[in-house]
Amino acid sequence: MPGPLSRLSNLRLFWRKKDQTYRTTLPPSDEESARDQILERALKGRSSSAQNLLMRCTVLDSSGNVSQTSGEFKKSDLSTQHSLHPRDLRKIDSRIPNLVPTILVRKEAFLVNILHIRALVKADTVILFDSYGSTDSRLHSVFLYHLEHNLKTKGAGLPYEFRALESILLSVSSALEAEMVLIRHLVGGLLSELEDDIDRDKFKRLLHYSRRLSNFQNRAKLVQLAIEEVLEQDEDLAAMYLTDKKQSVLRKLNEHDDLEVLLESFAKQVEEIANESDNMISNVQSTQEIVELILDSNRNALLALDLKVSIITMGLGAGALGVGAFGMNLQNHLEDNSVAFIAATGVVISFTVAVTVMGLRILSKIRRVGLGSAQGNSVTSGKQMGMLARLRYRANSPEGNWHS
Repeated sequence: MPGPLSRLSNLRLFWRKKDQTYRTTLPPSDEESARDQILERALKGRSSSAQNLLMRCTVLDSSGNVSQTSGEFKKSDLSTQHSLHPRDLRKIDSRIPNLVPTILVRKEAFLVNILHIRALVKADTVILFDSYGSTDSRLHSVFLYHLEHNLKTKGAGLPYEFRALESILLSVSSALEAEMVLIRHLVGGLLSELEDDIDRDKFKRLLHYSRRLSNFQNRAKLVQLAIEEVLEQDEDLAAMYLTDKKQSVLRKLNEHDDLEVLLESFAKQVEEIANESDNMISNVQSTQEIVELILDSNRNALLALDLKVSIITMGLGAGALGVGAFGMNLQNHLEDNSVAFIAATGVVISFTVAVTVMGLRILSKIRRVGLGSAQGNSVTSGKQMGMLARLRYRANSPEGNWHS
């Protein structure tokens, strides 16, 4: 006959099997079904032949002229012709959202994927990529015009690939600066409006601008990081001299002064834009904190007013209690005396005033102790809070003068 321990283990094994059976028969949840659909869609996208996907490209020749506009090429042909890997072309596919800015150096070319520009730069050719089915934007057209002009200017002292890289980085920095000017105008105007009036709609706009500013700051820092990564690699810097490599000119790893100066100048520009976005974010955060302080002060004032009204009501209720008790339940014939009414009224009013004054003193003492523990026995008024907000905003703003 089995013992109690064996019966207990058999019972546990039975319930474990029942639990597993119950779990397998349960229908899948909404989260699991959504996850399966996303995974299935991703697998289908990757299982499709990546080499047969078409890419639309604009090709510029060695003279800077556009030899082909919006031409359709297969990824396999591009990889074979320019000695690239299929994964390299995947990094510049504009149908993939939120691509990290990168500068990839390869044997015969280098790939640039920064913001709105995806390009393949060689010693005598520039290929601008745009995924099949998309349309050219105005920003891309302006960049293409500047790129043609810069490639045709051969007296600049820079080789072909560096002139192309200079046009790319100039277009990127100009796009960042233009967006920075727009965000500065929007945020500065909203902060000025918040100094005069605070309402719900302005708070919503401030939240929207804060998110937009944070997104812009992340993109600017990613661009700066991409340039700095290339500057830290001497091998990549030396390999980007494509014209010398094509002419079989040997260069040392540390002979890359021209390219280093070019990249450092644009890295400084992007760094300035990122620092300005940091200052704007600090201004927005300071304004939010000060607005919250002002709202808390107004909320405390409303609570104090509510308590004062309650204390006055309590005093009137105490007087009404004496009046009701004296007028309805007592039988002492004092109502026949002409002085009794005046005396009773004076007593009731004195009692009411005493209760009210005592309650207001207690409230004042409690408020004085609370403000003293937080600010050293100093009460900040609404005007002082507004002055503090303006001083803090001017202190954090780049154009403000804190000493004045």
